[in-house]
Amino acid sequence: MSELETTLRPGVAVPTPITPTSRDSLGTPTPATAKAAVAGDPAAPAVKSSNRTNAFLSQVFSFPAVLGALLVGAVFVGAREFIVDPDLWWHIKVGQNILSTRGWPTADPYSFTVAGHPWLAYEWLGDVLFGAVARFWGLQGLEACLLVLGSAVMLALYTYTTLRTGNPRAGFAASAVLYLLAASSFSLRPQMLGYLFLILTLIALERFRQGKSRALWALLPLFLIWVNTHGSWVIGLGTIVVFWASGLMEMRLGSIEARRWSIAERIRIESIFLLCLAVLPITPYGTRVSASPFEYAFNLPLNVANIKEWQPMPFSLPGGKLFLALLLAFFLLNMARRFRCRLGELVLFVGGTVMACLHLRFLLVFVPFFAPLFATVLAHWMPAYEKGKDRRFLNAVLMAVVFAAMVRYFPTAAEMRQSVSRQFPVRAVEYLRQHPLPGPMYNTYGYGGYLIWSLPGHKVFIDGRADVYERGGAFADYLQVAKLRPAAFAVLRSYGIQSCFLRRSEELATALSASAEWRQVYSDDLSVLFVLRKATETPSLGPMPVTP
Repeated sequence: MSELETTLRPGVAVPTPITPTSRDSLGTPTPATAKAAVAGDPAAPAVKSSNRTNAFLSQVFSFPAVLGALLVGAVFVGAREFIVDPDLWWHIKVGQNILSTRGWPTADPYSFTVAGHPWLAYEWLGDVLFGAVARFWGLQGLEACLLVLGSAVMLALYTYTTLRTGNPRAGFAASAVLYLLAASSFSLRPQMLGYLFLILTLIALERFRQGKSRALWALLPLFLIWVNTHGSWVIGLGTIVVFWASGLMEMRLGSIEARRWSIAERIRIESIFLLCLAVLPITPYGTRVSASPFEYAFNLPLNVANIKEWQPMPFSLPGGKLFLALLLAFFLLNMARRFRCRLGELVLFVGGTVMACLHLRFLLVFVPFFAPLFATVLAHWMPAYEKGKDRRFLNAVLMAVVFAAMVRYFPTAAEMRQSVSRQFPVRAVEYLRQHPLPGPMYNTYGYGGYLIWSLPGHKVFIDGRADVYERGGAFADYLQVAKLRPAAFAVLRSYGIQSCFLRRSEELATALSASAEWRQVYSDDLSVLFVLRKATETPSLGPMPVTP
């Protein structure tokens, strides 16, 4: 058998004769020969598996991952008290009714003031989420849901700022400071999902800018879910428009710059935008859901004028002062050292600032619009992340401590009940279960949602669905009573009100206490119940309990 034949036979190793040329190259194999050697090595699969494992562990226990864990820990500290909006309870009830009936409401089923009036559950998908969590996991499940949503918002913001600057330290610092501003708005409402979707939209757009053209396709399912969850999808569409328009020309004006899109990039953005528009009618109510944000903006003036979250930014409060301090610091830093900024980001920042100043509820829109500019400024003073200096074991220990503390101090069921009872009329509702009062019952605005959830079948005067009450005229009547205007008692008589469920601190409670027509039948440190004296002969009325 010749040497040539042996060489050509597969699986047979042939010693290579050492020549001066081959000897010189022994220590420096070419990439091709190295790859061939690994492929022929029986241990190659194990080496590849080990490399993949090491790469995975390096990602999981990296320094940026530790910073993300710290943000989650901060969210846990803020969410542990379970301070939630009163609207949560009617959202839960709506979601549970949808799950039970497998149908979507088209008329009000919860009140006696606008009963049967046209009403759509515009945020039905968020309602179903909260309703399912409450049904299967109770209050602790809702606490976990609040933690998950808050953490998702902050991790998405951290991802966005890090992606924008390439500096995890700057991304973390910007996100941590802005969390102090946004934390007061973290509550279990569908709008939390809307704000998460807004940040995910910004991430997809930034990835596209960095050359990941397929990132924009993620916007299609995102908007399909978004339109069925919360009306803030309009802001998401506006963000895409600003992103597209900022690349229609090449410009440099001082520190403001813009890069022109290529024809292919522009066509892709326009196509995705049109497809996002095309998915908007895919809802249980068709195109009627798409009209809801505009109705809130232009056809509900009483809501905008009287609901707290629609009020202007309160600069006298700590959150308003921090908001103002961040704006002033940003402008002063730019005057001292002019930082480059993108035209689109500047437009979004200005728009977010105006929206937050006009309406407090848009503070969570300002946060992601301001975040990239803020992180870019911070990146000038923060060293870049060096992967080679990672201490994986120490990072793992720090992350384990954070998550172990979260498990250890996660609220018990008893602690959750106490937290809810400090915010909502739990004891008063228990009294109502044992001593039903004559109706119809007038209730304060913030108690309506809890009554819908906790007293099945009870018809409320008003709750947080202010749109249907304003269209039906009951919201204007409520304002007459709640603000003790001259027609207040006439409004109560027109509805045939026999009992009132109020906060101890509100003006009407003081007025009814001094009225000879009303009798106080219950009070605690949070709530008070009154009954019209003509109805006090009702056998269901029990003795007035002692205030705890």
